Amino acid sequence: MARVRLSVAERREELLRAAVEQIEARGVAAVRIADVAAALGVSNALVLYHFSTKEKLVAAAFTYAAEADLAHLRRLLGRRTTALRRLRAAVRWYAPTGQAKGWRLWIEGWAAGLREPALREVAGALDQQWKAALAQVIAEGTKAGEFPCEDPVAAAWRLTAFLDGLAVQMTSYAGSLSRAAMLEWADAALVRELGLPPEEAPASAAPRPGPTGPGGA
Repeated sequence: MARVRLSVAERREELLRAAVEQIEARGVAAVRIADVAAALGVSNALVLYHFSTKEKLVAAAFTYAAEADLAHLRRLLGRRTTALRRLRAAVRWYAPTGQAKGWRLWIEGWAAGLREPALREVAGALDQQWKAALAQVIAEGTKAGEFPCEDPVAAAWRLTAFLDGLAVQMTSYAGSLSRAAMLEWADAALVRELGLPPEEAPASAAPRPGPTGPGGA
């Protein structure tokens, strides 16, 4: 059966989706142009026509996936409800679920970015957008008198750094921390950063993390 003729934009999106899947399966270092081409049944030359190097393909794929996540975050933060409810929804969504594919991609991007300037620039710019989106809602809640956060930007930085660390642990060391425990800690961190009293943290029966992890069984 003949392949359906796609527009340039549709073809690029198809290639980017395939690249994201291959990066998740193989990692940035191991993935090849040939892997992406084979996944779609197209030639290497077609992939290179749209993305002249592997580095450009990887950077574009990371941007494609991360911007989709960023768009979802903005939808959560743009809901017509209190700032606190919007922030709690964002924090809960931030936590990895299932195979944590989104987090695996971010971890791959951070690691590869240490050696690839183009990817480092892309990841850094997207990371700044995440922090800015959270800081804006924290500022809105402060202005509305919902909570007394003195420095919304610093609070967003500390909160995302804390969540990033937990997510890396959960993604890298399966079973080291339950999602329920992560959510309990994340809620408590959010309450601290917003300057709310501890009793504002939602009640949770989250189990404590077990002994597994880097040095666990």
